[in-house]
Amino acid sequence: MSLGPLMVGVSSTELSAEEREWLLHPQVGGVILFARNFADPAQLRSLVDGIHALRDPALLVAVDQEGGRVQRFQTGFTRLPPLAVLGRLHDRDAARALELAQTMGWLMAAEVRSCGVDISFAPVLDLDRGISSVIGDRAFHSEPGVVVKLADAYIKGMEQGGLRAIGKHFPGHGGVEADSHLDLPVDTRPILSLHTEDLVPFEELTRMRRLAGIMTAHVAYPDLDNQPASFSNRWINGLLRREFDFQGVVFCDDLGMEGASGLGGLGARALAALEAGNDMVMVCNELDNVPAVLETLEDRPVDDEAAARLLALRGPAGPALLDLQQDQRWEMARRAAQGLLDWKA
Repeated sequence: MSLGPLMVGVSSTELSAEEREWLLHPQVGGVILFARNFADPAQLRSLVDGIHALRDPALLVAVDQEGGRVQRFQTGFTRLPPLAVLGRLHDRDAARALELAQTMGWLMAAEVRSCGVDISFAPVLDLDRGISSVIGDRAFHSEPGVVVKLADAYIKGMEQGGLRAIGKHFPGHGGVEADSHLDLPVDTRPILSLHTEDLVPFEELTRMRRLAGIMTAHVAYPDLDNQPASFSNRWINGLLRREFDFQGVVFCDDLGMEGASGLGGLGARALAALEAGNDMVMVCNELDNVPAVLETLEDRPVDDEAAARLLALRGPAGPALLDLQQDQRWEMARRAAQGLLDWKA
């Protein structure tokens, strides 16, 4: 059985019988975890191992473990600083900021991988333009060139920790005030402005072959297409695949977000996103809708090329968390993370 194009959330710290049925469906390819699915590292490892044991090849297990406001696993994990702290440090000491970006990428990845999780949707590549509260300090910096440098260092650390990088939110969420969880943001800037600003980190890191995946944004950019980028063939197949030559996995952000609501029900949204060029779509929280989405996708052939790209995301197994905690590098990285948090304060 191949990996299907649907990633789903689950309701609690253990799988229900109904959720096990979902995860055996051929259209499912992964599970995304949230704070509601986490109690402690031992429970997390048990949950992830159980998910992996259901299928061969094993389903992908993902999380958003950015640091700052977006860190789903906390108890027993290092508290990570928001990425913007690294950007502020870069303004004072660029070399030190790049060193610590790599350290933070390694620390995040090594801890996540130690519990068997396959993907952390990181790093954020949006620009902090001082407009978007939902992005804000999740972004490294306002300058595209600084974002590229810090993200490159962070990704090197992630890879050393056993995770491939998933950049988000293409083509850039930082230029709009509205939160796509609650509304459909519309960015009216000319496409030429996007090419010289928000698109730069995605284009440069793609050309450097640093990104294994990219997550699209539920934001409309009418100078190119009135459809949100997540549902736009022109953005995904036209610009990202053909112009930028991106060869990795394209993830559509959560179908349950309000920015996707104009496409109809969740089943219709899933089909529209896949037809636009996404490899994987997500139902994170509206779990009552999962059976309907599976029914909608029932007769859709699984894309073998997309399935192969998904399989390539899984990195090498890392040490268990207890073993990782005996590593001097881990202890030094924890101190560095605390130093950044204290400096932020």
